[in-house]
Amino acid sequence: MKVIILCGGSGTRLKEETEFKPKPMVYIGNKPILWHIMKIYSHYGFNEFILALGYKASYIKDFFLNQKTASSDFTLETKSFQTDFHLNNRSEIDDFIITFVDTGLSTLPGERILKCSRYIPKDDNYFMVTYGDGVTNLNINKLVEFNKKQKTLGTISGVHPRTKYGLVKINKKNLITEFQEKPVLSDWINGGYSIFSTEAIKYFRKGETEHPALIRLAKKRQLSLYKHDGFWFAVDTSKELEDLNGIWNSGIPPWRIWK
Repeated sequence: MKVIILCGGSGTRLKEETEFKPKPMVYIGNKPILWHIMKIYSHYGFNEFILALGYKASYIKDFFLNQKTASSDFTLETKSFQTDFHLNNRSEIDDFIITFVDTGLSTLPGERILKCSRYIPKDDNYFMVTYGDGVTNLNINKLVEFNKKQKTLGTISGVHPRTKYGLVKINKKNLITEFQEKPVLSDWINGGYSIFSTEAIKYFRKGETEHPALIRLAKKRQLSLYKHDGFWFAVDTSKELEDLNGIWNSGIPPWRIWK
């Protein structure tokens, strides 16, 4: 099953990071967040990716094209530029199959999905979609199984948002009883990790975000919500990037499910 990852946005609220690189290439530890997302999917056996590129697309292409030299020992003859890669000594080995699709600088996400759909084989019944800025410990296999049981054309993951503000609780006399620092709320939001039947492609339109397509599916009672109560974190600001790096550096991060 192909996994479309939306990588085309400019990430304006992370301008100090995204002035020279696309948002999915901001680093968590020593790897881009895009790589972390791909490792999550590949852990469950989904390693065929379609990257919907736009802003600074070449940066993403160059990262993966240069991985061979970055992760391998090699011998270079400078006169002829003949290179002998010692692949058996590679420090890290990823098993990704990636299709890079330039979907345009200002194209909206719904149309980006449409442009990527041409690379989904005709005999595939399903495809997955996610954004290039969020990590989770959601079990992808359970998401797939849930969607098949629901028999709807699509399923999105529902996660609990964390407020960006501290909350104050008071009693009937307006006395403060408790401070809660950026608690997780009980509401559900779209966590981005989603699966669709290939029949759902007709619900996406040119010049639109993905949201109108989801609304159309919902009106037809063809969109389900898979509730995920576990870890989920999306990076939208410098503070969130700092926080996620803090989680990564603190020990075993919740989304690092791969070995």
